Amino acid sequence: AGSVWHAHEMIFGYAFAVIAGFLFTAVRNWTNRPTPSGGALALVCALWLAARVCVLTPWIELAAAFDLLFALAVAIGIARPMIAGANRRNYFFIGLVALLGLAGATLLIGAGSGSSALAPVASTLGLDLIGLIIAIIAGRVVPMFTNNAVLGAGATRIEALERSALGVLISLFAVDALATLLPAGPSALVTGVLALLAAGVHALRLARWRPLRTRALPILWILHVSYAWLVIHLALRGAAAFDLFPANLATHALTIGAIGGMTLGMMTRTARGHSGRPLLAGRAELAAYLLIQLAALVRVFLPLVLPGAYGTSLTLSALLWSSAFALFTVRFWPILSRPRVDGRPG
Repeated sequence: AGSVWHAHEMIFGYAFAVIAGFLFTAVRNWTNRPTPSGGALALVCALWLAARVCVLTPWIELAAAFDLLFALAVAIGIARPMIAGANRRNYFFIGLVALLGLAGATLLIGAGSGSSALAPVASTLGLDLIGLIIAIIAGRVVPMFTNNAVLGAGATRIEALERSALGVLISLFAVDALATLLPAGPSALVTGVLALLAAGVHALRLARWRPLRTRALPILWILHVSYAWLVIHLALRGAAAFDLFPANLATHALTIGAIGGMTLGMMTRTARGHSGRPLLAGRAELAAYLLIQLAALVRVFLPLVLPGAYGTSLTLSALLWSSAFALFTVRFWPILSRPRVDGRPG
């Protein structure tokens, strides 16, 4: 079905690819050791592409196999430098990558076998994992970026709050997994309460990062605003568990607002930094940031205001999303396909 293909490709095609790219870059910096490049990187990309092609054919099981091989290749690509550099603090990313691969393959196997129950379960677990990864990475970099860029910003991390923020997301993943595995698993009430609790904890976490003090720097505020969409998603997911809000709209607060916005923000920042350019957003970047935020607003809230325009909201949101990433591509292709402006390798 088209909805299953859409869920699989956006979660395990697009978002997983972005995470893989981030980890290959980050692990190299964390360990001072190489991650896949050249032919090895081409092989990883080929596995990813093979899964994208096969999912359009009747050979769904083959697509699932390539999904797993891609996840395995990414896991090995980050595990080797981390183990060699004794970077134990980040070993858990290996497990998260493996779980993402399993969730993606499970979705496809369910679709191939005609099991209507597996696809939404695998999608939910995949989104739980991606939300957790966003929360981990954002917690490390957003306060640091804020304090580095804004004099006297005062962005702070409280260890107890940080642990609680990640713990509640891990608990949400566990509850979703148990609800799948056990016939008498946790009820929707438990999920709803946990999601609302998570929303409150993450709202407090974000407030400690002083988001309002970044309003003059688009390359910084995009990260704060995108993280706010994670809070919105958790709040709306909690409301959806009590039948107060449509669940699919809560999902798109995460997928478009948090995932789309955060990846655009991090990609523009990384592309500028790793090409020797100043960490300042130009007009094209600002336009892309605004377009992705509008895409999220239209997809999540327009159907509530104008229920009869649901189809229009989908089309408009898709156009806004596509325009944001088209702008990114046009702006950064020349930057990423040429040598660094400062003459350094990379």
